[in-house]
Amino acid sequence: MDTPTEPRAAPLITTVIGSFPKPEYLEGVVVDWFTESSHDSASATRVTTNKRKRAEGDPSSPDVERLLRKASKEVLQEQTRMGVMVPTDGEVRRENYIHNLCRFIDGISFDELTRTGCRPHTVTGEFAYYTSLPTVVGPVRWRGGLDIGEEWKGNQEMTDRAVKYTLPGPMTMIGTLANQHYASDQELGADLALILRERVAELVRAGCTNIQIDEPLFARQLEKAIEWGIPLLDQILDEVPVHVNTTVHICCGYPTHIDQTDYLKADPCAYQMLAPALDDSKVNAVSLEDAHRPNDLSTLLPMFKKKIVVLGCVTVACSKVESQLQIEARLNEALKYIDRERLQVAPDCGLGFLQGKYRPLLDQKLTNMCAAAGNV
Repeated sequence: MDTPTEPRAAPLITTVIGSFPKPEYLEGVVVDWFTESSHDSASATRVTTNKRKRAEGDPSSPDVERLLRKASKEVLQEQTRMGVMVPTDGEVRRENYIHNLCRFIDGISFDELTRTGCRPHTVTGEFAYYTSLPTVVGPVRWRGGLDIGEEWKGNQEMTDRAVKYTLPGPMTMIGTLANQHYASDQELGADLALILRERVAELVRAGCTNIQIDEPLFARQLEKAIEWGIPLLDQILDEVPVHVNTTVHICCGYPTHIDQTDYLKADPCAYQMLAPALDDSKVNAVSLEDAHRPNDLSTLLPMFKKKIVVLGCVTVACSKVESQLQIEARLNEALKYIDRERLQVAPDCGLGFLQGKYRPLLDQKLTNMCAAAGNV
């Protein structure tokens, strides 16, 4: 007589955070933040001042749209092939995830640049880099010209998996702008939150059920994040229906090139300090890095009593490939401290750096990650 076996647990949900390497045929069509060192003043000015390049200078060129749709479809298909359950379009249409949106907002000037320190360290206040940034010269209001609902619909038509759409949060937008108009960043953030609330509603109307707000500045400006950053996030998500999954992604540092180790990172205790406020917020899931700088999971994960935790399990700017067994071990460790239904799996951050000769590493990392998530 056969011995009954216990039913196998469902695999952990896998997703990606945002960016993916842009195909080579988009060179000259879309400015790529990851192909130029964005943290030195000369190249950063080049990235922020160059408007999206279009074939023959025509922004409505059908050839450009054909290439962008081709790239989006390839990225979605690649992620599906590797096992990603909730893919993104890899942000292949965007120069970067912040300034692309800012170009459609009145009050933000890409012609008037201001030299500014960016990404201050939580404790020392030291800036990660200086650059010339677009300037807030007046009240910020949505100008239009970008229909993200239609953009998402176009992506969703390319796959049978629920496509996630990512947006920058107010604090992170402010971190890459020079405020020369508002009396305080909080006032600017409140107006940006109104714009983002409208964009989220636009996605919901279009049928999008996975929306991510990126707020790495939460980990670098803890007091501001708790005082007004997380409340603004709640305002943005206030009327999102319960069937829509919302995530806030908080990375704690970003290098300028592959295998850099000496870049500034947020306070190692930042996640623990933010956890209580995030657990009481309206967002469904909190996306955290754990691969390039592991956390004390026994302390951190029990602080999230209600939220899903999207745990970063592979590095995004490192040439070392995490093995399936290494990832499985980390996930099994996490499952000691959080319910299985509240753990999801992702890379630490966007994957845009893994291009050119490093492109095969991306396939290996994501394939191992998805296999591990299905096997724990």
